[in-house]
Amino acid sequence: MRLLTLCLLLAATPLGAQIKLEIKDASLRVEIAGELFTEYRSDHKVPCLYPLISPSGGGLTRNYPLTKAGEDEQSDHPHHISMWMTHGLVNGVDFWAQHLKRKGTIVHKSFGPTTSSATSTGRLTESASFSVNLSWEEGDTVHLTEVRSYTITASGKTRTIDVTSILSAPNADAVFGDTKEGSFALRLAPSLRLKGKAAKGSILNSNGETNNDCWGKRAAWVAYSGPDYSGKPAVVAVFDHPSNLRHPTWWHARDYGLVAANPFGQHDFERKKDKHLGDHTLKKGESLTFRHRVLLHHGTTDSAGLENAMKSFSKSK
Repeated sequence: MRLLTLCLLLAATPLGAQIKLEIKDASLRVEIAGELFTEYRSDHKVPCLYPLISPSGGGLTRNYPLTKAGEDEQSDHPHHISMWMTHGLVNGVDFWAQHLKRKGTIVHKSFGPTTSSATSTGRLTESASFSVNLSWEEGDTVHLTEVRSYTITASGKTRTIDVTSILSAPNADAVFGDTKEGSFALRLAPSLRLKGKAAKGSILNSNGETNNDCWGKRAAWVAYSGPDYSGKPAVVAVFDHPSNLRHPTWWHARDYGLVAANPFGQHDFERKKDKHLGDHTLKKGESLTFRHRVLLHHGTTDSAGLENAMKSFSKSK
């Protein structure tokens, strides 16, 4: 068993939030100010982060299937695992829902380095990062290798998770198929849904479109707002970086709490006849990089400053 603890403290002041990363075997626990924020999990078909805790202390993603379904949760879509990234068609292999004849898994191989930084520009900010080495496999066949890095930042009433994914095709061309089943995704708490017994949420995108009008549209970001599990106001926003393939991406944004950035599902989202319209081929030996930011805010879409957050993310390197 391998156990590595990294404690990151702001030296300038005792008021800074402490971020603690603890690696245990093939999982990694993240604590902020002594409380669980999230955990990297690799014990499912694909890796994920679960749970995601708001700065208020309330949960923001669904519990099922990582743990027993909570009150008012639906035990549907068992492949919706809190926060994850995969795709439904890679060389004809289903890495998303495992419904097709050819099924794939994303295998955790190892952890990369961890780093930390701390700055103070009016309010305290602290960040920590870690990376993982992954393999997209179908039996003995490796379709993709991936280096995925996570950078977690704590600042006041906001937490951000920046995810950079570098996908490579080591053995042969990799074809990402046109399907709505993908790709960078979250399944949110029942209170952030638009429908259902506990639903009190709403959706907004960067175009100003709302609720069900956000499904299948191209946008720089999509945000869900409403109460977290503890009943306190929360915002969960996902940003698509301008450097990403086909930015602004299409969004698989559902009224039952699924939000996914998907640059490959064009024929589904635009209801086109050509089922290969959104296909993309990654040539053997080449790589493809995706960058996304998840913003978790205790407050409203106004106080979250989503447009400024997008501008800041766009300028980041």
